[in-house]
Amino acid sequence: MATLKEVAERAGVSQSTVSRLLNDPSFSIKEETRRRVLRVCEELGYRNVFRPAIAVLDAPPSGEKLQDAYFSDLRKVLAECAESMELDQPTFIRSIRELTERAAEFDGFITVDATVFPEADLRALHAALPHGVCIDTNPAPRLFDSVRPDLSQTMLDALDAMIAAGRRRIAFLGGVGSIMGMHDYPEDIRELSFRQWAAHLGLETGGLVYSSGTFTVENGYHLAEQLVADHREAGSMPDGLIVAADVLAVGALQALNALRVEVPDELAVVSVNNQSIARYTSPPLSSYAIDQRELARMAFSTLIDGLKHERRVHRHILLTTELVPRASFVPQA
Repeated sequence: MATLKEVAERAGVSQSTVSRLLNDPSFSIKEETRRRVLRVCEELGYRNVFRPAIAVLDAPPSGEKLQDAYFSDLRKVLAECAESMELDQPTFIRSIRELTERAAEFDGFITVDATVFPEADLRALHAALPHGVCIDTNPAPRLFDSVRPDLSQTMLDALDAMIAAGRRRIAFLGGVGSIMGMHDYPEDIRELSFRQWAAHLGLETGGLVYSSGTFTVENGYHLAEQLVADHREAGSMPDGLIVAADVLAVGALQALNALRVEVPDELAVVSVNNQSIARYTSPPLSSYAIDQRELARMAFSTLIDGLKHERRVHRHILLTTELVPRASFVPQA
């Protein structure tokens, strides 16, 4: 059997580089070098390469095309990331109960949907397959790890950007969601964070939060219609609007256009997700981008680390988002 020294010599790197690459998922190294080392390991039969069997718990489509597109993109990124990390392709499973029944086939799992699972099902899954990483939302933070966009920071960033651009009466438009934990709350984490940060910044939010219903284009249209109906004649229109997700923002912009609300002159609009549709709305939508590739990479790395080291303390990793400015809101330079 080949030795660590032989692998290092053949790959043209140090022994410590080979060791860290194979044992530390967070180790940063050039992609070309990483592929070369892993290829040499395979050629020489060096068996320290860890390739766990991974399942992806993937809920069925909701029927909302734009929302489903986000998760469809994430599935593709997971498959691409597995390939680039020299991992076996994950197995996609649609049901938490099916995953529990097939737990013996896998070393760990990743979830890619915000579905709120029954607590009994989560505990049964943990008993059968204790190593899991949840992307976006973690329904059981005491049982599984998670990698999520830092949406609380995103709300603060959006408020700061609006204020810097001279907007002081800022509204929020969202939908019903779930906060991390074994609970189903009426507030989405973006709404909760918007309220908290707005209060901290001394902004008035009374009558300016519209957050009900599902994350759909139709609901975004309805909520924006309601906002204008409540405030235009009363002379209390907001001058800024933060939307929880692009799928809602698409409907909101359609309603604002139909009602002849000038965006961004009268009402600046910014959203979250930066889906491809954001480039084609009228006007094009400013949106905070979520790096799905980094979500996927960190999910695999966190899962592998947990499997290798049998961690008892769970990790909940937050990743920053970045504003992609377009015509609906141009931040101050």
